[in-house]
Amino acid sequence: MRLARIALPTGAAVHAVPVDGGWQPVADPYEVFARGVEPEPVGAVFADAQLLPAAAPTVVVGIAQPAEPGGAIGAWLKSPRTVAASGAQVTARRDAGRTVIEGEVAVVIGRSTRGLTAATAREYVLGVTAVNDVSSPDRPDIRNFEVKGGEGYTPLGPWIDTAADPETAELIVRIDGVERVRTGARELPASVAECLAYVAAWVELGPGDVVMTGAPRSAFPIELPAVVEITVAGVPLVNRFV
Repeated sequence: MRLARIALPTGAAVHAVPVDGGWQPVADPYEVFARGVEPEPVGAVFADAQLLPAAAPTVVVGIAQPAEPGGAIGAWLKSPRTVAASGAQVTARRDAGRTVIEGEVAVVIGRSTRGLTAATAREYVLGVTAVNDVSSPDRPDIRNFEVKGGEGYTPLGPWIDTAADPETAELIVRIDGVERVRTGARELPASVAECLAYVAAWVELGPGDVVMTGAPRSAFPIELPAVVEITVAGVPLVNRFV
């Protein structure tokens, strides 16, 4: 199922699924996730809806992948205020050196991660979407507070694919129309399940929170202006950087 968030004419945001070329609002998908059922449709279909970021996380976690399989996983927090929609224009900082984009598989959490283990991780995942973990790595910052805190520095895909397997999700990065890499979660040194278990052991996540699983050969410096396209499990994310 493709699960999006759309803006209603009133300005409110609701979850929706594609129907007949438009978007059908649905009931809260997180509320029904634990019961293993899909959200029921509510209201009229919108033919021309504005797509918002697919999730509105309270917590965004970045994964520091180990250098090789079996190594130590690390993690850090990124402000949810950096989340931007596909199609949004992002103004890169001019006071922090290079701008680097990182295409990553984003996991959207479906319910509280209390009790999550590597063996049960999939039971807590609503689905996957595309994310661009933008950074300014020339600035010394071991906490990733400054280098990843720019406005719009976390573009998030326009919908969640609830059927996609996080462990095999394909990842494609194009810059100015040129494909730069075709990779995926399968190339991550630590599996998505291992990463989620590591995070859950320290911080409880909840519905709508996002875990960025790392960049498998998918980080590139860009020359401004640039159009960056990141596709994860068929979910397209496109942003212009200026």
